[in-house]
Amino acid sequence: MNELNNKQSLLYVDDEILNLYLFRDYFKDHFEVIVAQSGKEAIDKLSENSEVKFVISDMRMPQMNGLEFITKAQEIRPNITYCILTGYDLTPEIEKAIGDKKVARYFSKPLDPTEILLFLSAGPNNE
Repeated sequence: MNELNNKQSLLYVDDEILNLYLFRDYFKDHFEVIVAQSGKEAIDKLSENSEVKFVISDMRMPQMNGLEFITKAQEIRPNITYCILTGYDLTPEIEKAIGDKKVARYFSKPLDPTEILLFLSAGPNNE
Protein backbone atom coordinates (compact mmCIF):
# COMPACT_ATOMS: atom_id res chain seq x y z
CA MET A 1 0.00 0.00 0.00
CA ASN A 2 1.17 3.50 -0.76
CA GLU A 3 2.51 5.01 2.46
CA LEU A 4 1.38 8.49 1.42
CA ASN A 5 -2.22 7.29 1.34
CA ASN A 6 -3.75 7.79 4.79
CA LYS A 7 -7.25 6.71 3.80
CA GLN A 8 -8.77 3.78 5.66
CA SER A 9 -9.64 0.76 3.54
CA LEU A 10 -13.24 -0.21 2.93
CA LEU A 11 -14.38 -3.42 1.24
CA TYR A 12 -17.71 -3.34 -0.59
CA VAL A 13 -19.34 -6.60 -1.70
CA ASP A 14 -22.17 -6.70 -4.25
CA ASP A 15 -23.00 -9.09 -7.07
CA GLU A 16 -24.16 -6.23 -9.30
CA ILE A 17 -21.19 -4.70 -11.12
CA LEU A 18 -22.88 -1.31 -11.58
CA ASN A 19 -23.34 -1.01 -7.82
CA LEU A 20 -19.63 -1.71 -7.32
CA TYR A 21 -18.71 1.13 -9.70
CA LEU A 22 -21.18 3.53 -8.10
CA PHE A 23 -20.04 2.70 -4.57
CA ARG A 24 -16.37 3.16 -5.49
CA ASP A 25 -17.17 6.49 -7.13
CA TYR A 26 -19.17 7.74 -4.11
CA PHE A 27 -16.47 6.91 -1.55
CA LYS A 28 -13.12 7.13 -3.40
CA ASP A 29 -12.34 10.55 -1.92
CA HIS A 30 -12.78 9.29 1.64
CA PHE A 31 -11.63 5.66 1.59
CA GLU A 32 -9.37 3.26 -0.22
CA VAL A 33 -12.28 1.30 -1.74
CA ILE A 34 -11.80 -2.38 -2.52
CA VAL A 35 -14.66 -4.17 -4.27
CA ALA A 36 -15.69 -7.80 -4.65
CA GLN A 37 -18.50 -9.31 -6.70
CA SER A 38 -19.14 -12.33 -4.44
CA GLY A 39 -18.68 -13.53 -0.90
CA LYS A 40 -15.89 -15.87 -2.01
CA GLU A 41 -14.02 -13.08 -3.79
CA ALA A 42 -14.50 -10.85 -0.74
CA ILE A 43 -12.97 -13.51 1.56
CA ASP A 44 -9.96 -13.59 -0.77
CA LYS A 45 -9.70 -9.78 -0.71
CA LEU A 46 -9.84 -9.75 3.11
CA SER A 47 -7.07 -12.34 3.24
CA GLU A 48 -4.91 -10.23 0.90
CA ASN A 49 -5.63 -6.83 2.51
CA SER A 50 -4.92 -6.72 6.22
CA GLU A 51 -5.57 -2.97 6.32
CA VAL A 52 -9.34 -3.27 5.65
CA LYS A 53 -11.21 -1.58 8.53
CA PHE A 54 -14.79 -1.62 7.21
CA VAL A 55 -16.87 -4.07 5.19
CA ILE A 56 -20.23 -3.27 3.65
CA SER A 57 -21.97 -6.18 1.99
CA ASP A 58 -25.10 -6.50 -0.07
CA MET A 59 -27.49 -8.96 1.57
CA ARG A 60 -28.92 -10.84 -1.40
CA MET A 61 -26.24 -12.43 -3.54
CA PRO A 62 -26.04 -15.82 -5.26
CA GLN A 63 -24.12 -18.69 -3.61
CA MET A 64 -23.50 -16.82 -0.33
CA ASN A 65 -25.72 -14.07 1.09
CA GLY A 66 -24.31 -11.11 3.00
CA LEU A 67 -24.75 -12.61 6.47
CA GLU A 68 -23.20 -15.92 5.39
CA PHE A 69 -20.23 -13.99 3.99
CA ILE A 70 -19.89 -11.92 7.18
CA THR A 71 -19.98 -15.05 9.35
CA LYS A 72 -17.11 -16.56 7.32
CA ALA A 73 -15.22 -13.26 7.18
CA GLN A 74 -15.37 -12.83 10.96
CA GLU A 75 -13.55 -16.13 11.36
CA ILE A 76 -10.47 -14.64 9.67
CA ARG A 77 -10.97 -10.92 10.46
CA PRO A 78 -13.04 -10.52 13.64
CA ASN A 79 -12.04 -6.92 14.41
CA ILE A 80 -13.55 -5.27 11.34
CA THR A 81 -16.76 -3.24 11.32
CA TYR A 82 -19.30 -5.14 9.20
CA CYS A 83 -22.46 -3.60 7.74
CA ILE A 84 -25.28 -4.91 5.54
CA LEU A 85 -26.79 -3.01 2.61
CA THR A 86 -30.07 -4.26 1.17
CA GLY A 87 -32.88 -3.19 -1.09
CA TYR A 88 -35.31 -5.19 1.01
CA ASP A 89 -36.88 -4.61 4.41
CA LEU A 90 -35.05 -5.27 7.63
CA THR A 91 -35.45 -9.01 8.17
CA PRO A 92 -35.47 -10.91 11.47
CA GLU A 93 -32.18 -12.50 10.33
CA ILE A 94 -30.53 -9.08 9.95
CA GLU A 95 -32.07 -7.82 13.21
CA LYS A 96 -30.62 -10.83 15.04
CA ALA A 97 -27.18 -10.25 13.49
CA ILE A 98 -27.29 -6.63 14.69
CA GLY A 99 -28.47 -7.72 18.15
CA ASP A 100 -25.66 -10.29 18.31
CA LYS A 101 -23.14 -7.59 17.30
CA LYS A 102 -22.15 -9.49 14.12
CA VAL A 103 -23.33 -6.53 12.07
CA ALA A 104 -22.80 -2.95 13.22
CA ARG A 105 -25.39 -1.33 10.97
CA TYR A 106 -28.00 -1.95 8.29
CA PHE A 107 -28.32 0.43 5.33
CA SER A 108 -31.12 0.54 2.75
CA LYS A 109 -30.79 0.65 -1.01
CA PRO A 110 -30.72 2.90 -2.81
CA LEU A 111 -27.74 3.77 -0.67
CA ASP A 112 -27.39 7.17 0.92
CA PRO A 113 -23.67 8.04 0.71
CA THR A 114 -24.02 10.74 3.39
CA GLU A 115 -25.62 8.31 5.87
CA ILE A 116 -22.88 5.73 5.32
CA LEU A 117 -20.09 8.31 5.46
CA LEU A 118 -21.41 9.80 8.72
CA PHE A 119 -21.61 6.36 10.31
CA LEU A 120 -18.12 5.30 9.24
CA SER A 121 -16.57 8.67 10.09
CA ALA A 122 -18.11 8.74 13.58
CA GLY A 123 -16.84 5.27 14.29
CA PRO A 124 -19.29 2.47 14.97
CA ASN A 125 -18.39 2.38 18.66
CA ASN A 126 -19.45 6.01 19.09
CA GLU A 127 -23.11 5.34 18.35
